[in-house]
Amino acid sequence: MNISSSEITPEQLYLSRREFIKTAGLLGAGAAALAACSPSGGSRPVDFSTGEEPKALSATDELDEPLTSYHDITNYNNYYEFSTDKAAVAPLSKDFPISPWTVAVGGLVRNPMSFDVDDLKTRFAPEERVYRLRCVEGWSMVIPWIGFPLHKLLAVVEPLSEAKFVRFEAVYDPEKMPGQKARWYEWPYIEGLRMDEALNDLTLMTTGLYGKDLVQPNGAPLRLAVPWKYGFKSIKAIVKIDLVEEMPVSLWMAAAPSEYGFYSNVDPTVPHPRWSQASERRIGEIARRPTLLYNGYAEQVAHMYHGAEDQRENS
Repeated sequence: MNISSSEITPEQLYLSRREFIKTAGLLGAGAAALAACSPSGGSRPVDFSTGEEPKALSATDELDEPLTSYHDITNYNNYYEFSTDKAAVAPLSKDFPISPWTVAVGGLVRNPMSFDVDDLKTRFAPEERVYRLRCVEGWSMVIPWIGFPLHKLLAVVEPLSEAKFVRFEAVYDPEKMPGQKARWYEWPYIEGLRMDEALNDLTLMTTGLYGKDLVQPNGAPLRLAVPWKYGFKSIKAIVKIDLVEEMPVSLWMAAAPSEYGFYSNVDPTVPHPRWSQASERRIGEIARRPTLLYNGYAEQVAHMYHGAEDQRENS
């Protein structure tokens, strides 16, 4: 089959700091293609399904698309804190400590608070949300997340009127996350949303998938799921959430500002500077399929994007 340029070399490797690009030279395209096109890649898969195979309440998403297998979801991951090799993330991360875990929520709020993740699971009733995940590299999954809408957490801390954005910060632990020793990224991982995006009911704080707690390669114990945006917006292993007045500068905006903008909404008509976004490859399938505007969630989110600035989603 024809392999798109986005699947030959992960775009993050190609776009990293100038000094990295200079030293990296030409990567082994053949080996990278194998790692990018096969969930098992070149590393030994990890079996996270101890005992009975996990099951979701739903078998498909709202478009009647079948779920991606639990094995593929937990063994095919972009998680640069551990590795740039998708297949290596699971074995490298499986022993990363995720309990106890606290997330601090503050900034422009009336009631700044810290929450234990285990307390969040009981404070907010867990929901199963089957979302499509579309990676900027051109592959996709259908994932049955377990979690709660972010707006419920923000309501507890009571945002002030000055708050215009939500800034998310991931854990920084280079001793246990070897990828964070890479000098061409500005760690820790930072992401952000506009307030209306954060308050949209689709925006999910996820603590599990397939009816189980999240495992390490999927961002355990707490990650974001924003299904109408490219996957890198769904930050993993969150330890801090701040409401701020100025637009946050995300890790990828800092690393490659000419190729990664703040919004990063899924739009088949807006190409990445180096490849088309008009189609995608669903993990577990061979043929490519058309990419849907806003990843198929236009009815719920398109009303938030009308101005010219909002439409510059990847610039």
